[in-house]
Amino acid sequence: MLLQLDCLSTCLTSSGSVLFPITAGGGSLDCFSACQTMGYGQILHRHGNEEDRVHLNVGGVRHQVDPDMLLRFPHTRLGRLLLCQSEAAILELCDDYSPAEREYYFDRNPRVFLCVLNFYHTGCVHMMEELCVFSFSQEIEYWGIQELHLGPCCGNWYHERKDYIEDGDWDIRSDDQQHPSLDSSFEELSALDKDLAKFKGAWCGDLRSYIWLRLEDPGHSTASKIIAVASLSVVLTSIVAMCVHSMPEFQRVDDNEKPIEDPVLTVLEEICIACFSVEFIIRLIVAPSRRKFLGNPLNIIDVASILPFYATLALETADEEAAEENEDIENVGKVVQVLRLMRVLRILKLARHSIGLRALGATVRHSYHEVGLLLLFLSVGISIFSALIYSAEREVEHTDLGTIPSGWWWATITMTTVGFGDTCPVTPAGKIVATLCIICGLLVVALPITIIFNKFSKYYQRNKAMEGQFAESIDFMSSVIISTRTNRYQTDSQDVKDVFFSRSSCS
Repeated sequence: MLLQLDCLSTCLTSSGSVLFPITAGGGSLDCFSACQTMGYGQILHRHGNEEDRVHLNVGGVRHQVDPDMLLRFPHTRLGRLLLCQSEAAILELCDDYSPAEREYYFDRNPRVFLCVLNFYHTGCVHMMEELCVFSFSQEIEYWGIQELHLGPCCGNWYHERKDYIEDGDWDIRSDDQQHPSLDSSFEELSALDKDLAKFKGAWCGDLRSYIWLRLEDPGHSTASKIIAVASLSVVLTSIVAMCVHSMPEFQRVDDNEKPIEDPVLTVLEEICIACFSVEFIIRLIVAPSRRKFLGNPLNIIDVASILPFYATLALETADEEAAEENEDIENVGKVVQVLRLMRVLRILKLARHSIGLRALGATVRHSYHEVGLLLLFLSVGISIFSALIYSAEREVEHTDLGTIPSGWWWATITMTTVGFGDTCPVTPAGKIVATLCIICGLLVVALPITIIFNKFSKYYQRNKAMEGQFAESIDFMSSVIISTRTNRYQTDSQDVKDVFFSRSSCS
C-alpha cells in the first residue's frame, strides 16, 4: 500500500507528466507500467477514500462521486473524463478544471444533472415531468447518454411528448432543406417590423408606407377594406368572363368563318387586366424591398396571370402584320391558344384573399414527403393490380383489359375510388381482383391523407391567428409612425416660433 502511494506521488507532477523514479527493488518500475495503462483522471481518483473521490461542480452545485461508478460507462462524458491523459484533454470535456482542488466545473443545468447522476447509480435515465423534453434531450446528449438508456417508465412518455411537440412545431424538420420561407409567427412579425422600418428615411417613405399598409392589410382601415373588396370583385369578374367566353352563345365568327372575340367580353377582360396591372405596379413601387416583393409566391401568381394577355396581344399583332405581308408564321395560332388557356391562373389570385388557399399551399409545400409516399404506394398498387387484371381478363373477347398498359388506367381509377365505369372486369377472377384493388386503394389513400389533413388544419388555424397578430402589429407600428410625425411637426413648429420671436426681439 505504501509503495503504491509513493508511486502515485512520484508518477505525477503538477503538469501531469510521468517521472521515472529509481528505487530499490524495482517496485516503482512495476508501478510505472501500471500508470501507463491508466488515464490522468484515473490516477488522481484511484481509491475509494473521500479525498480521492471525483469532485464535480455543475452550475454551482458540488457533487462527490466515486470514480469506479463513472467508469462503469466509459463512453459517457464523465467516463471519458477519467480516461484523459492530460489536463488539455480534460479541458476539452469540461468548462474548467482546478488541479489543486481536483474539481471539474461544468456550466450546465444542475437540476438535469441529478437525473444524469442517478443514471450512473441505476443504469437507467429517469426524467422529471416539469422539465422540457427538448432541453432534457440536449442535456443528456451533452453528457454522452443515449436515449436508449431511458427507463421503461419514462421512455414511452418522453417519446410521446417529444413527438407531440415536434408535430405542433411550425418549423418542421423536413423544411430545413428548403429556403427559409418565414413559417414561424415570430419570424413573420419580425419581417413585418423590418419592412415597416425600411420606410424610414426612404424615398417618399411616409406616402409609400401609407399605401403599402392599405394594400397589404385588408383589415387596417375602411379604405383597406374597400380596396380588398374591389380587388376581389375584379378577380371574380375576370374568372366569370373567362368561363362565359367558352359558351357557344358568346362565340362569334367573321365573314371568313374565323372565330373572333366577343366585343363585350374583350372590353371586360381589358379592364380587368388594366386593374391587375395597375395594382401590381403600385405594389411594386411602394414595396419596402422590391427583390423580396418579386420573390413572393403571391406576386409571382399575379405576374403569371397578367403576362398571358400581353403575350397573346403581341403574337396576334405579329400574326396580323405577317398576314398583311403574306408571310407565314407557323404555329402562332396554337401558341395563342395555349396562352389563352393560361388565363385560368387568375383563379390563383384568390389566394391573396383566402386563408384556406394559403393554408393549402403551405400544406402542399410542407407535405412533399407524404405526397411522395402516396404516389409511391399508388404506383406499386397500380403496377400489381394491372398485371393481375390482365391475367384474369386476357382470354375474354373484345375486352378493354387485354394489355397491362390498359390495366393501368383501370387500376388508377379503381384504387382512387373514382370508378368511371368505362372499363370493368367480367370474369369472376377479375371481379375478385377488382375487390382487392378497391380495398387496397382505400387503405393506401387513407393513410397519408390523414397526415396531410392534420397539417392543413394546423396551417389554417395558424394563418387565422397570424392575421390577427399582423393587424395588431401593423396598428401598433402605424401609431408609432403617426406619433413620430406629430412630434416632428410639433418640433418644427416650435423651432419656427423660436426663430420668429428671436427676430422680433432683435428688431
